[in-house]
Amino acid sequence: MSLKDILSPFGVWKRAAQKPWTIKKPTKDRPGAENYRGFHKNDFEKCIGCGTCEDICQNAAIDLMPVDKVDTDMGDSGLRPLLDYGRCCWCALCVDVCPTGSLTMSNEYTWISDEAEDFRFIPGADETKWQNESRGYKRSENMQLIDYDRVEMSELEPENRDKTFIEIVKGYNKEQAMKEAERCLECGICVAQCPAHMDIPEYIAAIREDDIENAFRILYETNPLPEICGRICTHNCETACALHNNGESIAIRWLKRYIADQIPPEKYKEVLGTKHLADPKINKKVAIIGAGPAGLSAAYYLAILGYEIKIFEALPNAGGMTRYGIPKYRLPYDQIDKDINYIKSLGVKVQFNTRIGEDISLEKLHNDYDAVFAGTGLHLSRSTNIPGSDNKRVYFATNLLREVTLGNEIDVAEKIVVVGGGNVAMDITRTLARLQNKKYGKVQITATSLETEDIMPADREEVVEAREEKAIIDPGWGPKEVEIENGKIKGLHVVKCTSVFDDEGRFNPKFDKNQKKYFEADMVVEAIGQGMDLSYLSEEIKTGLKFGPRGRIQVNEKFQSDLKWLFVGGDIIQGPDVISGIANGHIAAKGINKYLL
Repeated sequence: MSLKDILSPFGVWKRAAQKPWTIKKPTKDRPGAENYRGFHKNDFEKCIGCGTCEDICQNAAIDLMPVDKVDTDMGDSGLRPLLDYGRCCWCALCVDVCPTGSLTMSNEYTWISDEAEDFRFIPGADETKWQNESRGYKRSENMQLIDYDRVEMSELEPENRDKTFIEIVKGYNKEQAMKEAERCLECGICVAQCPAHMDIPEYIAAIREDDIENAFRILYETNPLPEICGRICTHNCETACALHNNGESIAIRWLKRYIADQIPPEKYKEVLGTKHLADPKINKKVAIIGAGPAGLSAAYYLAILGYEIKIFEALPNAGGMTRYGIPKYRLPYDQIDKDINYIKSLGVKVQFNTRIGEDISLEKLHNDYDAVFAGTGLHLSRSTNIPGSDNKRVYFATNLLREVTLGNEIDVAEKIVVVGGGNVAMDITRTLARLQNKKYGKVQITATSLETEDIMPADREEVVEAREEKAIIDPGWGPKEVEIENGKIKGLHVVKCTSVFDDEGRFNPKFDKNQKKYFEADMVVEAIGQGMDLSYLSEEIKTGLKFGPRGRIQVNEKFQSDLKWLFVGGDIIQGPDVISGIANGHIAAKGINKYLL
């Protein structure tokens, strides 16, 4: 031991006379560091109640709870995280994983209360002194625990598709599908947004586990048309996806298609356990009007229950608007047939080229069958009724799309204008562009609509792909007159549309007549909406029904009309939307079963 070691302890005596330095109120005088992990904050405007924070917390310190004045809405569960500080270890994983960035932490670290229950609170709902504090821990923009980038879908290049009707989207392979499935947070918000309430997290989990047969069974629990939906579903579930807030949503539609594509048709019955269902087991019969998504869905679920089913279809093939309104470059006919042939294999009979109200009366169906389901779709078109719209070279989009499906030749003009901004408008624009390219070696087609591009109802991908295929998209104009000279169309006069809807959201377009435009054309196609054909309802039948807004038949929650034997669903009740039609058919099948038992 050195002399320094012996003398050093006595050095502290020099401080004996000094006044000690103390902090009298340490809870008030010492704020946390700028990035301190203190008590939580939650921005209710950003939070969607996905529960990712709850799932990642290893201490079970977070529970999702309903909150006053927070409603369940599209992409929002209506729940908010409740923090239990008796369990929280301030690891901040809940903040790091929050997909919307709503959950953060203040730099406040002191909280004094005699009530233990006070330390269980819902940030953002309960008033706290730190809720508006800007300092504290936030997720670093450079650190992401979630993969926000979607696995890219392979497609045909524009130059390889603009003259052909070959399917554009190639579909995921196994590696791509599993990688995309890994991104799913399993929050389930998508399920609430899906009209059929498909168990989306479960079938995506089955993809991750490479259990495709189980995934296929999950699809069929709520959707008997997975090949169709896997290609042309409106996929509102993706808009609700938690990842949509800060990145790209899960490719739910493409994952559904991947599952359906992996199972060959000859294995459907084996995988789904329906080998025994070729013959009905219940001695009751149900007639279905229309072989569209709603009718096919009802037929499937009634056949599964054991009923004898017969579908009456006015057209030569089944599928409804999915076959006669969707071009085959989006939905190939052989994929439609995979879904339909399986339903027919369960004993469902289909009588084609039979129009109810003309070939067979609805009254006869009522007499011959125990119940009737009508899912007749929206096959009629609406007209602009502007001057010149009655010219023979002004067509309806739905009629032309039907003619293409039937294989009939279309007299395609060299210059075409399409009026409309929805998916039907884009479908006919792209279809006619292909026919123009094939006939003339060039494309001269323009699509215009009342809506500006940011509010056009068409899917964004449809608009982008139409432009890639050389079509001109010029939205924000209202049609005023089809110019006719010597019986032939010369062009379309339009004026600027300044607004489409009024303050209450009602359709009430306004125009600036000083802003005008002229589109040269030899042919005009109207795609401004579709209507229902209820001509199969006799006057006697109508007296027993109630009709609501826009002439729709009123039905109850089981899609049963006031005529107890008549159930109605699909686009003529809700829609137009394929998945809504499927959901209607499923619910109606349950209602019919309850009615007949």
